[in-house]
Amino acid sequence: MPILLPSVAPPLAAWLNGQRLPREQLPFSAGEIDAAIQAGVICEQPGLIKTARGWRCVRCGNDDPRLFASFPCARCGVDCAYCRKCLVMGRISACTRLVHVSSPLPQERCAAPLAWDGKLSAAQEEAARAVRQAVLDRSELIVWAVCGAGKTEILFPAIAAALEEGGRVCLATPRTDVVRELAPRFHQAFPRVPLAVWHGGSDERGRITPLVLSTTHQLLRAYRAFDVMIVDEVDAFPYSVEPMLEYAVRQARKDRSSLISLTATPSRPWQRDMARGKRQAVTIPARYHGRPLPVPAFEWCGNWRKRLERGRLPENVLAWVRHRLEQGKQAFLFVPHIDELEAVTRLLQRVDSRIVGVHAESPDRADHVQAFRDGRVPLLVTTTILERGVTVPNIDVAVLGAEERIFTESALVQIAGRVGRHAAFPGGDVRFFHHGKTTEMVRARRHILRMNDEARKRGLLRP
Repeated sequence: MPILLPSVAPPLAAWLNGQRLPREQLPFSAGEIDAAIQAGVICEQPGLIKTARGWRCVRCGNDDPRLFASFPCARCGVDCAYCRKCLVMGRISACTRLVHVSSPLPQERCAAPLAWDGKLSAAQEEAARAVRQAVLDRSELIVWAVCGAGKTEILFPAIAAALEEGGRVCLATPRTDVVRELAPRFHQAFPRVPLAVWHGGSDERGRITPLVLSTTHQLLRAYRAFDVMIVDEVDAFPYSVEPMLEYAVRQARKDRSSLISLTATPSRPWQRDMARGKRQAVTIPARYHGRPLPVPAFEWCGNWRKRLERGRLPENVLAWVRHRLEQGKQAFLFVPHIDELEAVTRLLQRVDSRIVGVHAESPDRADHVQAFRDGRVPLLVTTTILERGVTVPNIDVAVLGAEERIFTESALVQIAGRVGRHAAFPGGDVRFFHHGKTTEMVRARRHILRMNDEARKRGLLRP
């Protein structure tokens, strides 16, 4: 067996540590890689595995025959199968060889990593203890916390405990904007801890540090890297509907690791499992400021779509908007689809030219959202793309066409959760304008009322 020179082994293992990548992406020669494999420093495996059904991609777990294709491969000289599912991360074909470090490198302990000195509420404190214990026990836990409960802060003691023991921690979320928003908060809370931020536009993708903030997509790069995996917004699209992302989370965790799942709107199967004790969970039914969640009001607005086709808005919707403008209070108006958003925005700009609309494909989306945050936009018309993540201190929210299928219980609870998050402005108006009540609307309101009742029974609401 060839001897791996000491000058080669440490940098190769250190560069690859915590990642599983095609060997051609490594900045080392083929001879160095082969020597490392023979010495047992790194392991090699095929990118695609042949199964009874067809192919399975080792990187993303895809085994859907419709999501494989073939191409004339210059490397192996034949028509070579490849996975279309994770193509955006680089092509994995039948002749691809994935490599990873055989044993993770030891991680140094971080002394006194946490600099945050804020105070947790009673409900946050209870949840923080449960999360810390799950991390120390390397177990799984669901944190069901209402919108605006302060989920991020309850993670700090657990993350600090893991770092003090030399563990590696990842907080993953489906959306890039959440990763960007969390990064400065974590830099401030853990100023002495090396931190890497992974998302599609980041130069730090794949850099393994004691603390990593990542989109769930970018976890496809990681392999047996993390002692603690925290997944925020497990109910959010696309994580809630994409098995590939759950697979990425599983592959990124070490064999003995903890998994903390954060959600404000767990699925009904999860809620049943929690009630039966099949999933360990801790609930935070109140916001950190101790005020009840604003409860949505239902208001019939007739056939709003037909009115829109005639270039008009329902009178009660228009009156709601005018009242916010007169009060000088900012507001969201959610609509079901892009076509309706553009029509509603044009009509409302006749009332106030500062009103703008945003959707997933809006080229100026980031600028408009920032202007709204800065108070320069009085009302933002949007699709469900902004049901999460954007927080403005003093705001009201309305939904036009709340009966539409896109407005599920989860979406409506999240939309209502935009209101009353700030301690100085704990209330506000949540209005669901509709052309007929739906089960999802009723479930959303019951969900909010149930959390308020639980918070009241537990003494978490201020008198």
